[in-house]
Amino acid sequence: MVKLSVIVPFYNVQTYAPDTLRSLRANAREDFEFILVDDCATDGTPEILERAERDLPGTVYVRHEKNGGLATARNTGLDKATGEYIAFLDGDDWLAPGYYGQLLAAIEDLGCDFVRTDHVQCTARARSIHRVPHGRRNAVMPPRDAILPADRSTSVDYAYAWAGMYHRRLADQGLLHFTHGLRTAEDRPWIWRLHREARSFAVLGMHGVFYRRGVSSSLTQIGDVRQLDFIRAFDQVIEETARDQDADTLLPKAVRTYCAIISHHLGNIERFEPQVARKLRSMSAAAMKRMPQDVLKDALDSMDYERAARLRRVKRRPAGTEVAA
Repeated sequence: MVKLSVIVPFYNVQTYAPDTLRSLRANAREDFEFILVDDCATDGTPEILERAERDLPGTVYVRHEKNGGLATARNTGLDKATGEYIAFLDGDDWLAPGYYGQLLAAIEDLGCDFVRTDHVQCTARARSIHRVPHGRRNAVMPPRDAILPADRSTSVDYAYAWAGMYHRRLADQGLLHFTHGLRTAEDRPWIWRLHREARSFAVLGMHGVFYRRGVSSSLTQIGDVRQLDFIRAFDQVIEETARDQDADTLLPKAVRTYCAIISHHLGNIERFEPQVARKLRSMSAAAMKRMPQDVLKDALDSMDYERAARLRRVKRRPAGTEVAA
């Protein structure tokens, strides 16, 4: 039986894919499978993955005929996965040797639905450890209890799918698939759903994942219209959380986080193409009008002056009207 399925989407990462694949080789076991999803790359990535299919033990190679984005590529991998546990990795990141074996042993020992881990962020030659914003380590608890408080960073704000491991029963329950077609922020509805609906999780102080920042092909570096998918992603978070039995308690956190992300993008609006910047302003105004207005008012009142003022300026204008960030 396959114990662990690792899902790795690749798109135009020929510079970094060899490092990723070498790190997978350093984690290979007879009971591990590596599902490499080529999301219709147009550079040399497909040739690299074809070689890996021959040389990397446990490889399952899948190629998309059309680019679908990270969410869709991960879903393709989930549909192919046969392991008892599931992990994700991005095609430009890498792992410490033997990391997956250690992580697997930890989640099996704890017996919970999923675990979250710290990671190492890599920007050029700089390295820094980023920790899950959750104080208790190696302690199993209901993930719902880790969503709040609303005014502090919590586990739902640490949305990286690759920073953890997940039992297959979550996929069987429909909790691991991503919203099809989301080009960015695809992990936000996903992490909220996990925390609302899974039964148990734990946070581990392991940091064997190396996250590469500043990659030119990454959507976090590109100011085009795909970045605006964060609005569709957070609309989903609000809609699903509003239906939750604890909506009155959880919605303030969801709305405040949504507002903080809108403010962040408006505060960096110069990096967007002009027509995308205009669309960001109008879509942000419309999004704020869709939020529960009493919850929104409390969220804005709780934020610092600069962010709250920026958001209130946008909210005062009709959707579609040009406003200053």
